[in-house]
Amino acid sequence: MKNGKLYICPTPIGNLEDITYRTLKVLNNVDIIAAEDTRHTIKLLNHFNINKPLTSYHEHNKNFKGDYLLDKLKEGEDIALVSDAGMPGISDPGADIVKECIDNGFEIEVLPGASAFVVALVGSGMDTSKFVFEGFLDRDKKNKKTRLEEIKKEKRTIVIYESPHRLKDTLKTMLEILGDRKISICRELTKKHEEYFRTTLTESIDYYSENSPRGEYILIIEGDKYYEDMPENNIYEHMDEREYVISLIESGMSKKDAIKKVSRARGLKKDLVYKKVLDI
Repeated sequence: MKNGKLYICPTPIGNLEDITYRTLKVLNNVDIIAAEDTRHTIKLLNHFNINKPLTSYHEHNKNFKGDYLLDKLKEGEDIALVSDAGMPGISDPGADIVKECIDNGFEIEVLPGASAFVVALVGSGMDTSKFVFEGFLDRDKKNKKTRLEEIKKEKRTIVIYESPHRLKDTLKTMLEILGDRKISICRELTKKHEEYFRTTLTESIDYYSENSPRGEYILIIEGDKYYEDMPENNIYEHMDEREYVISLIESGMSKKDAIKKVSRARGLKKDLVYKKVLDI
């Protein structure tokens, strides 16, 4: 008996018109649809008049349900894997079943389609030539800080997912560790109330202190353009912020740019550095 095939099917991230003809054809032809949340997916299927058996596959059941799906593939059944929105396998357990299929010799076919972070990245107006996708940061505050310290010197644009109830804390932690920099905060993409909030970390904290976050967020953060990859014995290492700014000015940099550079390099707010050099 010929094995079945696993189809990775992206679904709309908001606007149902973004589904592809190819995805609809696959969903109509497979034997089973494995969904992150069957209650969510049934609404999509009903909208397009698709009637297929549904089974759940998510983070909390992926171990035993993964075995179930592999058994179905062995029996020759074709399976479509969908997430609640976007491309399965991006920050969800779809990546696990893809690996299991590859390790066990089952054929997979990945269909192109909507992916929220790509939409957010392009719409941010930041550098798209090089970027790094971090997904969700760890919920533990200590681990979150550790990861941000690790990417502090990252020069590529940084993409991060965040939930509404952790957004304000994450923005404050970013400012503390990364220093003030540009950020595009995106939500409700492709929907009626689509929002791109192109701002800075400092301004975003002020905004959300008065406005409650709603919905899932995609954060597009400017890469570190001012951090200097110098050897450990560089001439600035043992200078305080004031001496650092003066040295940069003497080398030909404007005071404004020098303050910005030092604030980024030391992970400080610009106004804190500015106060130290008011008399210059």
